[in-house]
Amino acid sequence: METIKTLLNHRTIRNYKSDPIDDNILDEILQAGFRASTTGNMQVYSVIVSKDEQRRKELCKLHFGQQMVEQAPVLLTFCADFNRFNKWCRQRDADPGYDNFLSFFTAAIDALLVSQNVAVAAEAHGLGICYLGTTTYQADKLIEFFDLPQGVVPVTTLVVGYPNEDPEQVDRLPGEGVIHHETYKDYTPGDIDQIYRHKESLPMTAQLIEENQLETLAQIFTFKRYTKKDNLHFSRVFLDALEDQGFMNHEE
Repeated sequence: METIKTLLNHRTIRNYKSDPIDDNILDEILQAGFRASTTGNMQVYSVIVSKDEQRRKELCKLHFGQQMVEQAPVLLTFCADFNRFNKWCRQRDADPGYDNFLSFFTAAIDALLVSQNVAVAAEAHGLGICYLGTTTYQADKLIEFFDLPQGVVPVTTLVVGYPNEDPEQVDRLPGEGVIHHETYKDYTPGDIDQIYRHKESLPMTAQLIEENQLETLAQIFTFKRYTKKDNLHFSRVFLDALEDQGFMNHEE
């Protein structure tokens, strides 16, 4: 029941105290992460712990200047990692075939499962967390920053620290908007209106629409936040990073 309460009370924290996290607590949080489900028990992921103040300042720049990266005492970068597993295979006279996109996706799933376990464990200790989507946007630069070898790609980052704010929970779509029974039931225009009605009626939505001088919340997403131009650019950057890291071999 306590785990469910932790999950239901989740809030994204963007303002942190500078108080350090005790090493024993951090280790327990990470160990909880390592108990996550993993494909074939391969554990094809790695976690980079960043606590050094100067290093976090540099990482702040790479994460588009989000001040919480520098502010919080710990940054955890979760990587899809077949490097370690490949080396183990070769040292045991086994020829690994994990230089393809499917293997990257497998490792990315492992890393994300671990990151969510870590997030829940951190919140259970009274810590706050925030996921950074900028990790995939800046994968090529983070690969260089962390000196990642082939077979290793960063997929997400968690800011972790003691909250210096108590924000309201952000809205979520209703269950009927995301749950499908037995088969996928496509959405009618009426379904879409119903699913997004609450989100579109929030005072914050009206404020955003006014500030951006647009007509709908959807336009804010498509015209301002996640544009086609940016999506195409960062897609190319990420695919190039996957190729450089040895994950795009599709030959028999």
